[in-house]
Amino acid sequence: MQEIHIKETIPIHPATPPFSQDHTLPLSRLDTDGNLNVTFRYLRVYANATSDDRDHPFNVIAASLSSALVHYYPLAATLRRGQVDNRLELVCSRDHLGVPLINATVNCTLEKLNYLDDPDPDFVDSLVPDPDQGYGLANPCVLQVTVFECGGWTLGTSIHHGLCDGLGATQFFNVMAELARGVDRVSVNPVWDRAGLLGPRDPPRAEGVVREFLGLEKGFEPYGQVVGKVARECFHVKDEWLEKFKKVLFEESGSSFTTFEALGAFIWRAKVKASGVPGDENVKFAYSINIRKLVKPPLPAGYWGNGCVPIYAQLCANELTEQPLWKTAELIKKSKINATDEYVRSFIDFQELHYGDGITAGTRVSGFTDWRHLGHSSVDFGWGGPVTVLPLSRNLLGSVFPCFFLPYSSANGGQKDGFKVLVTLQETHMPAFRKEMEKFSRQDFDLS
Repeated sequence: MQEIHIKETIPIHPATPPFSQDHTLPLSRLDTDGNLNVTFRYLRVYANATSDDRDHPFNVIAASLSSALVHYYPLAATLRRGQVDNRLELVCSRDHLGVPLINATVNCTLEKLNYLDDPDPDFVDSLVPDPDQGYGLANPCVLQVTVFECGGWTLGTSIHHGLCDGLGATQFFNVMAELARGVDRVSVNPVWDRAGLLGPRDPPRAEGVVREFLGLEKGFEPYGQVVGKVARECFHVKDEWLEKFKKVLFEESGSSFTTFEALGAFIWRAKVKASGVPGDENVKFAYSINIRKLVKPPLPAGYWGNGCVPIYAQLCANELTEQPLWKTAELIKKSKINATDEYVRSFIDFQELHYGDGITAGTRVSGFTDWRHLGHSSVDFGWGGPVTVLPLSRNLLGSVFPCFFLPYSSANGGQKDGFKVLVTLQETHMPAFRKEMEKFSRQDFDLS
């Protein structure tokens, strides 16, 4: 039985004062999107470290974090609700400027746990700070270093989504890693200017397909629905199964589909079927698209705020479960046409016009994200990059049941074929979903 021992929690302050006057920083309309009023939690697993106290992972992380916060001090500040419009804003005070860093150990080796490639959910949850345990808005960033008996270690991250998205957080951690490796100057200087670069138009005008996907419901809370006990499970996808599936879709439709489009269509249908959604209800497939180079002008390289917007595909549940799978894959494929500068600006303007009106995409949203090529493994503090990266967040894109496409751990030599899919569902629905995924592994794709 693995037991985690919390040794201490210490606040890490910027190595030198980053400002002389207390101030408040506004966030962008993307940062204050109600769907992002959550903390995203994830884990990086490092296989090797030295036993030297000076180079102990906790000491290395503490020192590099302190140095990085000179450049990224907003992560050490405090979020609060603004008095005028109740939107989140960031209070930067010299009296409260620090990131809690938890120092922990565990009484087992990473090898014994297969480098957390498919871990026990309860155990892995204890490796990442829980924002509900006294942090929340007061400390929008909390980190935890947990060292295993083998010398390997994990870096658990808890960051409020209003400050940044996954790409912005990775930019910050890459700066930490550079400083840990002894660079004289960071490679990317951070850019804040949230309100200036991604502010609403004057006057704001929300037009086009944004209004097809988003509605208004006064008092709506994106993740407030009661869903009962939730289960998280990994499913394996072999390259052979996937290639055959995509080939069959091509033969049926004459169109080629990406892995995300094809497998996303299969899993979306399987989730809706397993959940027993009434046939006349509207269901949505949601995913994020990076807008950093899409908007005009493009965002500067150092911009580390939220730089993604949600894209949606939608159908009635009975249409999704009854139509050929290639049509669903085609719907997801065609949804990418909406990724334009105008869509982004209309999305921002919709947030400006209706922030207090309960913006919602509905309660039947399935959130999908592909972590196979996001650069998470680039964060090298001097011992090599992480061998496993694992998301723990349950709330994503307005969905309480997200789906992540994840690479296998690079430490697991026996798992080089394909990738894994991490699915969250209501526990009572998971057996039916599991049967759908068994069909995929048998290559019984049920295309009709």
